[in-house]
Amino acid sequence: MSADADPDADPADPADPGRDPGLQPERTRLAWRRTTLSGTVVAVLAAKTALHGAATPATIVAGTLCCALWLTFLRIAHGRIRTLASTNRPRALTPPYATAATLCTVALAVCGAFLVF
Repeated sequence: MSADADPDADPADPADPGRDPGLQPERTRLAWRRTTLSGTVVAVLAAKTALHGAATPATIVAGTLCCALWLTFLRIAHGRIRTLASTNRPRALTPPYATAATLCTVALAVCGAFLVF
């Protein structure tokens, strides 16, 4: 914060010249893309592990679940990325979507770990 900046100024105020509202949505959009890429890697490796060698019903179910979770997360993330790209002041992510994205990410990691071990 600079010495001449107003300490009472609202940082979320669009009239505040010290804030560039275009940067935060861009960073958030890139974070969604990175998370989607990580999920894609997990889903591809899970499918490869499930189909490699002697495929058991448990590995096939876990691999299928990984793919379904990845597709669900991809749908949520794509919608959020579009929202962030469409305006400088995007609406907040609603709690049901945030919860679904979190659960998909955690479940995808758990299924991937199951396939590895």
